[in-house]
Amino acid sequence: MAKESSFDIVSNVDFSEVTNAINLAMKEIQTRYDFKGSKSEISLDKEELVLISDDEFKMNQLKDVLFSKLIKRGVPVKNLDYGKLEGASGGTVRQRAKLIQGIDKENAKKINTIIKNSGVKVKSQVQDDQIRVTGKSRDDLQKIIAAVRDADLSVDVQFVNYR
Repeated sequence: MAKESSFDIVSNVDFSEVTNAINLAMKEIQTRYDFKGSKSEISLDKEELVLISDDEFKMNQLKDVLFSKLIKRGVPVKNLDYGKLEGASGGTVRQRAKLIQGIDKENAKKINTIIKNSGVKVKSQVQDDQIRVTGKSRDDLQKIIAAVRDADLSVDVQFVNYR
């Protein structure tokens, strides 16, 4: 068994699931009594969520509804990067949330440090917005997966192409 095994560490968001979560959240908002007569709205603009509501309090309620739907659909909420609250037309407030795709350099360095500090004999290589980890033993790769899962990263990571 001299062949090396490998897997990739990635951070992806499934946009079809995000669209489904937005549709479910909008349905719930339209039927909820506390949103009756409200100008609350959620939309997807390329890779960015746009939330519009009457005031800051309703905006927080809107986020709670959206969070619950995203979590139920399996979308990582860690990958949402909220901008600041800004005024919009008609006395409403708007907030944009960028959906983070891929692993940035800072998180890639953290993950590589975790891998090196684990003491397991594997190689890690950063490839654009993902990290490839190779090792001789599948048990070693499982230890790395467990170590990265336990780490406190600012993005949610998935492990794919396990061979």
